[in-house]
Amino acid sequence: MIVADMGATALPSAARESALDRGLKLLTWPAALYIAAILLWYEQYKLTGNEGSVWLFTTLSDWLFIPGYEKPFRLAVASAEILASVLVVLPWTRIPGAALALAIMTGAIFFHVVSPLGIDPYDDGAALFKRACAVWLAAAFILFAYRRQARALVLRIAGGGLG
Repeated sequence: MIVADMGATALPSAARESALDRGLKLLTWPAALYIAAILLWYEQYKLTGNEGSVWLFTTLSDWLFIPGYEKPFRLAVASAEILASVLVVLPWTRIPGAALALAIMTGAIFFHVVSPLGIDPYDDGAALFKRACAVWLAAAFILFAYRRQARALVLRIAGGGLG
């Protein structure tokens, strides 16, 4: 009798978790669109060689002891951000897109904190840093909402194959 009662109480809890997971997954749409909008907005500066973007990546490349590599560095970051933007918006690639966005923003936050850039390189109230943090949080939320699928994907990749 006790076993039957435990099973009966476990079922509604599992159903609630499933409904919660469905709700979280629905909320990944605005998070994904936010990530794509922010990343793609800044591509206009990176891809056109805007003075501020060139200065930022020159500062970083010099600090990393790779002077003269501002342009490839800037364009590589831009390309990775475009890829993350596309992947995160498509439902079937949302997990890799969120993981890529999280990785890129982890790098951005790291460089703002430890490099000569600082938190507020443009004296604008740290707008760039705050957006990097917001994109990081949105990507982390998506990975949390899809935590079971993300874990399965990591295990499948670690196991030696994607197929």
